[in-house]
Amino acid sequence: MDVDLAQLRTLVAVIDEGTLEAAARRLHVTPSAVSQRLRALEVATGRVLVQRTRPAAVTAAGEPVLRLARQVGLLVADTGRQLDPAGTGVAVVPIAVNADSMATWALPALAPLAEEICLDLHSSDQSHTSSLLRAGTVMGAVTSDAEPVAGCRVTPLGRMRYLPCAAPGFADRWFPHGPDPAALRRAPVVVFDRRDDLQHAYLRRHLGTTADVPVHHIPSSADFLSAVAFGFGWGMLPELQLDDRQLLGETRPIASFDPGGAIDVELHWQQWRLRSAPLDRVAEALVHAARARLGG
Repeated sequence: MDVDLAQLRTLVAVIDEGTLEAAARRLHVTPSAVSQRLRALEVATGRVLVQRTRPAAVTAAGEPVLRLARQVGLLVADTGRQLDPAGTGVAVVPIAVNADSMATWALPALAPLAEEICLDLHSSDQSHTSSLLRAGTVMGAVTSDAEPVAGCRVTPLGRMRYLPCAAPGFADRWFPHGPDPAALRRAPVVVFDRRDDLQHAYLRRHLGTTADVPVHHIPSSADFLSAVAFGFGWGMLPELQLDDRQLLGETRPIASFDPGGAIDVELHWQQWRLRSAPLDRVAEALVHAARARLGG
């Protein structure tokens, strides 16, 4: 496979920016030049690497090439900083962090690095962040997947505990005698998105099924918390959020209606085996914070 740096940079730009036109603006070339470079890379690899959709998406065949492109770009940038430590280049580190970690412990951990490293943060459910690593979209991920992605190493972070919670008024109305099966079948539930299985895992534990349970989908961690506080339904909330009065607010309390119904999710940090000082600093900050805030 004979490719050059410009072609690899073009692939990264197209996927990051979503269109050939936006990639051209980032690279300071014409859209025609972007198209030619991308086509040359596809000819060199003998594969279609990019779906020409809006936004553009990497194909399954393109995933390893995208990983290669990001790794080469990382090595080139690191070498440039070593040759010219006083230069103005700032490292860009794309990582995936599950939404609940982002809303609780991860952002404070990364804040001290914000002036030296540009973070390209991607958020998803913890069971799906590793797919972004596998696709080459990110260099590291906080994930519930303990199986190493090809070319990555895994570090255990700890356990995030979730409790079934509701606003007091909601709990009084729907669970006056506790979360019995009849009440759980009728009570509305708030779900983060269609990949979030935490609430359904709790229901399966108590009912054996999730059929016909009314569901609200709220695909934002902060808005998910607000929806539970406003009484849309019950939901599985991180114990860390229940301890944070600033997040909850003083006027809308939330409490667990079944403290014994906790679900523990083991989290891991996965990152490329390729050594990079900026990526290693991000990893160190996340691992240190997670081990201080999460259960063992």
